[in-house]
Amino acid sequence: MVIKFNNELYSVFSVNHRTPGNLRGFVQAKMRSLRSGSMTEHRFSSEDRVERAVLEEVEMEYLYDDGEYYYFMNTENYEQMHLTKDILGDGTNYLIPQLKVHVEFYEGKPISVELPATVDMTVVETEPGLKGATVSNVTKPAKVETGLVVQVPPFITEGEKIRVNTAEGTYQERA
Repeated sequence: MVIKFNNELYSVFSVNHRTPGNLRGFVQAKMRSLRSGSMTEHRFSSEDRVERAVLEEVEMEYLYDDGEYYYFMNTENYEQMHLTKDILGDGTNYLIPQLKVHVEFYEGKPISVELPATVDMTVVETEPGLKGATVSNVTKPAKVETGLVVQVPPFITEGEKIRVNTAEGTYQERA
């Protein structure tokens, strides 16, 4: 959930309701500022009021980047727009052409990008695969097309497509 608190937007990570002994209850909230990206904790008493921010979610397709800006196209009206690395954060490691993402807007301005759970990427650099290598807990580093380095099993070779988890940046399976 995204809330407006102290005239700033915060994404709420966890909420914990506490009633210590004979004192008044309060809600301990852990949240991240969408402007600065810093995490903060705040105690809300029962009298405090917060406003829920109304976000508009638009499906967009990633096109390309020019080093400074990342260009996206709205899949409904084909309008193009660019976003900066500040808004995308670590999401830039998973952006491949024609990837569909959900961009969240607040009052017409983009504030965050929601990536799909997994992305299929091509391995561009890794050590040679071992003959007869089977599934084990041994891994080796592999560089994918966006520059992200992922730990993969030894049987993965250059040029193969692998499925990468965008939440943790880990190898899932061959694609």
